[in-house]
Amino acid sequence: MSARPRTLLRQRGVAVITALLLTTLAITIVASLFWQQQVQVRSIENQRLQLQKQWILRGALDWAGLILREDAKYSAIDTLDEPWSVPLSETRLDQYVENGRADTDAADASLAGSIVDAQSRYNLNNLCVSGTINAAEVAVFERLLGNLGLEPSLAQATASMMALAQLKPEPGAPGNSNPRPMNFEHINDLLAVPGFSPEAVNKLKDFIIFLPGAAPVNVNTASAEVLAARIDTLSLADATALVASRKTASFQNTGQLAQRLPGRNLSTQGLDVKTSFFLVNGRVRMSRAGLEVQALIQRNGARTNLIWIQEN
Repeated sequence: MSARPRTLLRQRGVAVITALLLTTLAITIVASLFWQQQVQVRSIENQRLQLQKQWILRGALDWAGLILREDAKYSAIDTLDEPWSVPLSETRLDQYVENGRADTDAADASLAGSIVDAQSRYNLNNLCVSGTINAAEVAVFERLLGNLGLEPSLAQATASMMALAQLKPEPGAPGNSNPRPMNFEHINDLLAVPGFSPEAVNKLKDFIIFLPGAAPVNVNTASAEVLAARIDTLSLADATALVASRKTASFQNTGQLAQRLPGRNLSTQGLDVKTSFFLVNGRVRMSRAGLEVQALIQRNGARTNLIWIQEN
């Protein structure tokens, strides 16, 4: 074979390889563009789903506020047999959409939630006010920790940390190199207190809360552990008996405590039969994602006010 045919074959081979490389490059670029477009579309879908879930849960909060306002019109006390205390089990939202008009997201969406009396729990803001520790309230928290099998000394450590956070530096005073802790507002803030572990906080979460001001404990909704901690002369066994007696008849006033347990000197300080603060828990599931929120609502007569809201 002459040199010219060999040169032509090499040129053709190079041309074929070049064409294959260009084709591969073009396919790679097109695939990359399609992938980026798919990521952007998925991101937009996720943002839309997130907004839809947030609006659904905000609507649920408005509905919870309506229930609490209606309850205040017809009841002077708050008990666990009232409509607000009935939880909403997981409910498909397409049950409330006209047939044939629900989009694919609404057809796969569900909502669940509950309202909890926030004053059924011990208010940790009772421990100190404006940097001044209340020794009597520290003793209450110590008893609660003991009732739950936790270290009672954590009560004093918590009060000291909260007092330090509440103290404001005096004008003109030299700065301190040690940073002050942040104000305590949520239960997980207790992890900043030396000695508290995530397990301990998780064990406490259903028995404590941070409420504005010195909110009393509602004897109609509080657990036996909280009642036994709040009333220093009440044993855990007697508190359990009081809780059981509520199933037959709720307390109409705090004076009825002594009637349920005659012969015992029971203090009613820090107790009440009505509630001003409620926790609203909501969970929505839509398509491939879910969202949970918890909100603290204050009820003042026929008005409700959102104190804070947390999303998970």
